[in-house]
Amino acid sequence: MSRMISAGKTPKITVDVVGGDLSVVGWDGDILIKGDEDEVRFTQADELVSLSCGGDLALRVPKGAAFEFASIGGDASIRGVQGNIDLGEIGGDLSIRDAGSLTIGAIGADFSLRNAKGDIHVRNAGGDVSIRDVEGNIAIDSVGNDLALRGAKGDVKVNVGEDVIVYLDPRVDGEYSVTAGDDILLVIPPEANVTLVMQGDRIDVDLPGVDPDEDATERVVVLGNGSAKISLSAGGDVRVSSREDAGEFAEEFGNFAGINFDWSGFGDRISRQVEEATRRATKRAEEAVRRAERHAARHARHPKSGFVVGRWNWDPQGAPKPPTPPASSEPVSEEERLAILKMLAEKKITAEQAEQLLSALEGGK
Repeated sequence: MSRMISAGKTPKITVDVVGGDLSVVGWDGDILIKGDEDEVRFTQADELVSLSCGGDLALRVPKGAAFEFASIGGDASIRGVQGNIDLGEIGGDLSIRDAGSLTIGAIGADFSLRNAKGDIHVRNAGGDVSIRDVEGNIAIDSVGNDLALRGAKGDVKVNVGEDVIVYLDPRVDGEYSVTAGDDILLVIPPEANVTLVMQGDRIDVDLPGVDPDEDATERVVVLGNGSAKISLSAGGDVRVSSREDAGEFAEEFGNFAGINFDWSGFGDRISRQVEEATRRATKRAEEAVRRAERHAARHARHPKSGFVVGRWNWDPQGAPKPPTPPASSEPVSEEERLAILKMLAEKKITAEQAEQLLSALEGGK
């Protein structure tokens, strides 16, 4: 289904549910709706458009559109929409570029944001978060994994489960609060006017004119006139540096393994990697299930023939039987492993038999 509707330059679009993935792109035209005709439902009353879709949904909307999304089952990508966006729950990854203001309830996986004109409030993000270039205030109540933040023009208040890297150019009288379960790295200009209040297992301040204090677990440092206020509270280490490349050497002072320091595409790479891994895993699992079902059906018709798993014939009453001629040293495939595990879960073979079969597949013994 592809349907074009006109609702003005600043329509209000409400989406009750999207069962699959969502893609939204802002443009200078009317509203274009793409999805399975049997899955998409919409109504219109002047500039108010209401939508729902049981599967994947793709939209092109006027750049000035405002959105309210209640629930998105899969991943979501939003580009070039300048009106207010209110998102309830996203089951997978969320990627947003060139937006206005955002209010987000829950993100199941990773969140990537670049270029927002307004305020950002996220209640909960389950995975990694990358945020860059936001003109308004940023508030994140909970991040499950790591946070990378750069280019915040407004105030910042974030609570992160693991590691944090923040590049800040503090504004006069700005207020910034970062709480992390593990390590925090803050990078600020050497001439910043800021009051730093820090606590952590170890505090390392690598700034011109500031003496080290290796034993400190709490420390207050005033730079310049101290007008901006920055509070850093870490379950691990805290480091403050004026080195622009500090993020590239994060392993020197803390565990930032979960953060990618190439800021040019941090969030995009997360999404691509997750999508690719999920796609491969899903395909392998589906193929293995189909293969196991075929083998089970074949065994039901011919009980004496046993199960065929990959290149081996398995008799539940005996040992794995190599084919004739003998199998080559081809390594065991992921599909073969999945098929064996499925038969074990369905109690078609015992744990001992599964172990024997895996051993035979791996070593031909």
